[in-house]
Amino acid sequence: MPSAFQPHLARIVSTRDETPDVRTLRLAFVEPDVARRFRWEPGQFAEFSVFGSGESVFTMANSPTRPEYLECTMRAVGKVSGAIRSLSVGQVLGVRGPYGNRFPVETWRGKDLVFVAGGIGMAALRSPLQFVLDNRADFGDVVLLNGARSVADLVYKDEMAAWQDGGVRVIRTVDPGGEATGWDGEVGLLPHVFERLALGPDGRIVIVCGPPIMLHFMFLALEKSGFTPEQVVTTMENKMKCGIGLCGRCTIGRVFVCRDGPVFTWAQVRAFPKDF
Repeated sequence: MPSAFQPHLARIVSTRDETPDVRTLRLAFVEPDVARRFRWEPGQFAEFSVFGSGESVFTMANSPTRPEYLECTMRAVGKVSGAIRSLSVGQVLGVRGPYGNRFPVETWRGKDLVFVAGGIGMAALRSPLQFVLDNRADFGDVVLLNGARSVADLVYKDEMAAWQDGGVRVIRTVDPGGEATGWDGEVGLLPHVFERLALGPDGRIVIVCGPPIMLHFMFLALEKSGFTPEQVVTTMENKMKCGIGLCGRCTIGRVFVCRDGPVFTWAQVRAFPKDF
């Protein structure tokens, strides 16, 4: 019986630099049988490894409605992500998974949706957004609010026009001082821009991902706008390591993020320990 820690080999088909330190990899499994069997849901993650350097958690950044390949978007900030970034097209890395729960996309059908992503958090929302685009007639109005510190830090810039053509209202914003010459988007912190949009809570689901400080103020803005905790869904990567609930590194109280998450409602997050 294969070990739960045994990765499958995947070859790098192509790479794309989203920002100076963020890269998207498109992967294809080396073994045809693995390629046929490997299936995931929007919101799930996998462990990506470079032999001799270790492994790290990244979300699957493309929708399972596009199963011809597997994509991950990662920022090079440590030993493993740096080793992954050093790999070239044609080289292989290890992939094990998929792990975790998923976004409840089936419960969103017929509803208006608002995706709110801060920085690299957009990588975790790209899969459910693609799922919605590939089933566009099943959903109501779709708004994407994507923010970053500066124009240079926005990921998936080249895809946003296609998302708009697919029926998504795309709003981009950068922090004050992060503008560039010719910038035609918003300027302001995500929670403030969200409030300016005046999106009412009736019939809407909000899917949000970003750094903890951004989530804190987004939840305050959502509460101020009348959204209930059950209407808001987020996803987090809290120091996940083993991916299967054995090492205990990702625990929050009695919750294992890798096993019970990484997708949680705002109502569940509110019940986490106050020092989280």
